[in-house]
Amino acid sequence: MSPIASSDWDQAVDAIQSAHSILLLGHVSPDGDALGSAMGVGLALAAQRGDGQVPRIEVSFGDDPFVVPANLSWMPGEQLLVPATEVSPNPDVVVTFDASSSDRLGLLRPLAEKAPLLVAVDHHRSYDGFGQVSLVDTTAPATAVVARELISRLGIDVDADAAACLYTGLITDTGSFRYAGTTPQTHALAAELLETGIAFDEIARAVFDAVPFGYLGVLGTALGRCQLEPEAAAGYGLVWTAVMAADRAPDDLPFDLVEPIIDVVRKASEAEVAMVVKEDDLGDLRVSLRSKGVADVGAVATALGGGGHRYAAGFTSASREVAEVVSAVRHALDTAVDD
Repeated sequence: MSPIASSDWDQAVDAIQSAHSILLLGHVSPDGDALGSAMGVGLALAAQRGDGQVPRIEVSFGDDPFVVPANLSWMPGEQLLVPATEVSPNPDVVVTFDASSSDRLGLLRPLAEKAPLLVAVDHHRSYDGFGQVSLVDTTAPATAVVARELISRLGIDVDADAAACLYTGLITDTGSFRYAGTTPQTHALAAELLETGIAFDEIARAVFDAVPFGYLGVLGTALGRCQLEPEAAAGYGLVWTAVMAADRAPDDLPFDLVEPIIDVVRKASEAEVAMVVKEDDLGDLRVSLRSKGVADVGAVATALGGGGHRYAAGFTSASREVAEVVSAVRHALDTAVDD
């Protein structure tokens, strides 16, 4: 039984089925769950509505420049992608995926907020209710789970292309089924998606295990900077590092390539919480946080202007000083640890 109200499902389904134009949005700097969920729904709709009932289905995210992360550029559905600066101006329905607040929509926030209907599909506890219709299940380990239910309620079968996108979302936010939010139902959904014939091994390799050689040097630099603070997080420990734009410059590496570094840093057994502070191309500091369960990093990120869930979260800092960012997180962690 879905924890989402039947009236919300009905309103969203009715609006999507009757719409002449639909805009599907991931959050800025989309990860596999955001873009995979949006693309999965978009491909399902396009496959069903190939008869022209819906003349326009667009998938986008609010970044300029508009760059699909390298580890997601293989996903089917490229024909649906439209840069943020080129999306059609008057969609009947806007559906957001994996965005816990409207500011996570970036350049497309004004367009989304003026749409006749704004539907939010999400699983974060930090979701702030910005959607007119909220399809939000905080018990789901990934937004892709809710996206799959939306496709089902629309009465559409999931083909291999849509399944590949949804599977990407599922493995991204469950850490390949290693995170504590994974349930028996999560594995059942994975099995259903695999039955469509997707090359799950190739998907996992593209998402997690394919990087340019220059990334290895940046990873080494980041690991060399790692700091362990055993007394932080109420004594449960914090491990953190920073990756600066200058570290990426020699090999001209895009910003999105540094995201996987958090999955290496979090391996330190002495720390409950891991953090990577990442300088983007504009000089802003974006912060990734991970928890092993005792600390709620979603609450930390929300308090600092971002969002996420208990095990994974992030925010963009108002400060451009790494020391100030670390201090702010250290302080916020004091109130985010369960007894």
